[in-house]
Amino acid sequence: MFLTISTTGNPERPATDLGFLLHKHPERAQAFSTSHGTAHVLYPEASAERCTAALLLEVDPVALVRRGKGKGRGGAPDSALAQYVNDRPYAASSLLAVALAKVFKTALHGECKAMPERAAAPLPLSVEVPALPARGGAELVRALFGPLGWSTVDAEPVVLDREFPEWGDSRYVRLVLEGELRLADALNHLYVLLPVLDDAKHYWVAPDEVDKLLRAGDGWLAGHPERKLITARYLSRRWGLAREATERLELVRLAEAEGLDVEDVDNAVDETTDTEERPVPLAERRREAILGALTAAGASRVLDLGCGQGQLVQALLKDPRFTEIVGVDVSARALGIAARRLRLDRMGERQAARVKLTQGSLAYTDKRLAGYDAAVLSEVIEHLDLPRLPALEYAVFGSARPRTVVVTTPNVEYNVRWESLPAGHVRHGDHRFEWTREEFREWAAGVAAQYGYEAGFVPVGPDDPEVGPPTQMAVFSRTDTEKEGPR
Repeated sequence: MFLTISTTGNPERPATDLGFLLHKHPERAQAFSTSHGTAHVLYPEASAERCTAALLLEVDPVALVRRGKGKGRGGAPDSALAQYVNDRPYAASSLLAVALAKVFKTALHGECKAMPERAAAPLPLSVEVPALPARGGAELVRALFGPLGWSTVDAEPVVLDREFPEWGDSRYVRLVLEGELRLADALNHLYVLLPVLDDAKHYWVAPDEVDKLLRAGDGWLAGHPERKLITARYLSRRWGLAREATERLELVRLAEAEGLDVEDVDNAVDETTDTEERPVPLAERRREAILGALTAAGASRVLDLGCGQGQLVQALLKDPRFTEIVGVDVSARALGIAARRLRLDRMGERQAARVKLTQGSLAYTDKRLAGYDAAVLSEVIEHLDLPRLPALEYAVFGSARPRTVVVTTPNVEYNVRWESLPAGHVRHGDHRFEWTREEFREWAAGVAAQYGYEAGFVPVGPDDPEVGPPTQMAVFSRTDTEKEGPR
C-alpha cells in the first residue's frame, strides 16, 4: 500500500517544512512496526520548492490471513480472493489508515512544537493514492472528498487489464487530491474515508471506534452531506454504534449552529451524578471467575501457583471463606513485591496466619504443596516451554493432587480483536505459546484423563461469537478422591 503527500514552497517558506509537520526527517528513511506488517516513511524529493513524503505499508500476507479469520478482520467474503492471494497487501484500506494514524499521530492531531504556526495554517497539498478500493465508484469518491475543501478531486478508474479493455474498469481508482488545507485536516480525511470507500475494516469494530470517528471528524463530519453513509461504513454497519455516533454528531451540528459548546446543548445529565459503567479490566474479570470457581468447589485451603505480585492472593484474603492461602513463585523479586502489596509486616496476627508466600519451581514436585483443597494456575502455563509442561502437570496433578485445579490462559484466537497487537506477536514477551480454544481443550482433556480429573470450561471476559473470550479457563475436579497418583 502506498500514498504520497506533497507540498510546494519557496526559500522563505521551504517545502521541507513538511518534515517538521510530519515529525519525520527528510534525510532519513524510517520503518515502524504495525499490526500487519511494516510501515516505511521516505522522501522521494525534498527541496525548498517541492517536498514529497511517502508512506509505504509492507503487509505481511501470512499475518493478514492468521489474524483475519473473523468477519471485519480482512476475512469478509469480498476481501479474500483466496487465502493468501487477495487485494489487501496492495490496495489502500483500513490497514493503511491504521498505519497512517500510528506513524503520523502527532501531525494527525495538528501538533508541531517546532512550527506551531505552520501546523495551524493551510498548505498547498497534493495527495496521491495509486490504488484505492472505491465501493461506489469515482462518483462516491468525489462526493466524499469534494465538500471538504479540496479544489481538485481526481478519481481515475483503474482498468482490470490494459490488454483487454473490453473487461472494463475495476473497483479501484487512482486518487489525486489537491488543495489548500491544514495538514492535520488532510490526514484526518484520509484516516476516516479510506476504510469508508473500501467499505471494510480489518479489525473488530469496538465501541471506542465511535470516539475515534468523532475525534478524526471534528470540524467537518457533522455537516458533511454524506454523514450517514460515512458513519455506517466506518462503523462496519454496527447499527447501535452508528446510532450513537449520529446522535453525538447531531449535537455537534446543533451546537455549531447556535454558536455554543456541545456541553451547553447536551446539559440534561448532571455529570456529578453520572452512573455510566466503565469497562471492567480483564485481569479483574479473571480474578472474579477464579474466586467463583473456588467458591463453587467449596475450597478453603488454596494454592496460588505462580502467584507473581500477589494480586490473586490479595483478593483471596478479602474472603473469609479461604482460611489458608499459599502463594508460590520462582521469582524472589515478585514475592518481595507481593509481600509489600499485602503489607505482611503490618498485618494482624490472625490475618497473617491465613497467608504464606514461598519460593518454589512448578517444574519440580514439592511435598509442601500436598493436601490442599484447590490450586490455581492463573496465566502461568504459557510462560513455560512446551517440553517442560509435562513436569508441571505431574508436579500439580500427579504429586500435589488438590481436589480442584483452576487453570487460565490466553485465547490466541481473540488476539485479532486487539488492533494494537503487532502481527504474529503474543500478548506478553515472555509467553512461550498461546493456544486456541481447541488446543487448550485438547490439552486439558489429556491431563484430566491421565491424572484422574474431569475438566469443565468457563469463558472469561466478553465471549465473542466468532473468536471466543479473551481468556479461557478450565476447572479440573478429581474423580476419585481416595486414589493417589496418575492412572
